[in-house]
Amino acid sequence: MVRDGYFYGFAALSAAAIVGWLASPVWAVIPVAFAAFFFWFFRDPDRSIPGSAGTVVSPGDGKVSHITEALVGGVPFSRISIFLSVFDVHVNRSPVEGIVRNVEYKPGKFLNAMNAACAVENEQNIVTVESYGQTVIFKQIAGLIARRIVFTKKIGEPVQRGERIGLIKFGSRVDVLLPKDAALKIKVGDRVKGGASVLAELAPCSPAGAASGLSSERHQGGR
Repeated sequence: MVRDGYFYGFAALSAAAIVGWLASPVWAVIPVAFAAFFFWFFRDPDRSIPGSAGTVVSPGDGKVSHITEALVGGVPFSRISIFLSVFDVHVNRSPVEGIVRNVEYKPGKFLNAMNAACAVENEQNIVTVESYGQTVIFKQIAGLIARRIVFTKKIGEPVQRGERIGLIKFGSRVDVLLPKDAALKIKVGDRVKGGASVLAELAPCSPAGAASGLSSERHQGGR
C-alpha cells in the first residue's frame, strides 16, 4: 500500500474513536467506512512487467477512453488516453525504460477526466522520456475530484519500464504520446493495468539512435 493510505486511513480511524467516545459507536461507523476506503484505494499491487526494449506498457489502471493524434512542437504523436475511476489503482508507472529528459508541471482546471478538453486544460504533470533514441511523453492529469499529482523522479534520472513513478489521488487520467509509427496494441474501451498491459510496440530506430539512447542511459545510471 502507498504510504499516503496509512496517513488517511489512521486519521479516519482516530476520528472514529473520538466520535464513538463523544457521541455514540453508531456514528463511528461513517469514519470507519472512510478508513476502509482509504486503505483499499491506496493499494499498490505488484505487477509482472512484460515485453522487451520497444514495449510500451500502461502507466496506470483504467479504461482506454480516447486514441487520437496530438501535435507536440509541430510533430504528430499518437495519444492514448486512459481514464482512472475512483475504483482503480492510482499508482502510476513508467510506460517505457529510458532517461527522464523533462518534467513540466502545468496548473489548470479540474474538468471531468472523461472530457477530451482535460488533456489540455486540466492541471497536469508532463514527463518526457528518451527511450532507445525515441521520445515518449506521458501525462498525469488531474480530474474532477483529484487535487494532487505526485511524481517521484527528477530530470536526468533513469526509469525502468513499469517502475513506480508517482500517484494521482482520487480519480484522474493518464495520457501516453507515442511516435506515429508505433504499433498500437489496444483499442478504445479496453481495460488496462499499470505496468502489466501492453499499449504499443515502438518501431525500431536507427542503430545510431539506439546506441545514443543506450549510451545516455549508461552515463546517467553511473552518476
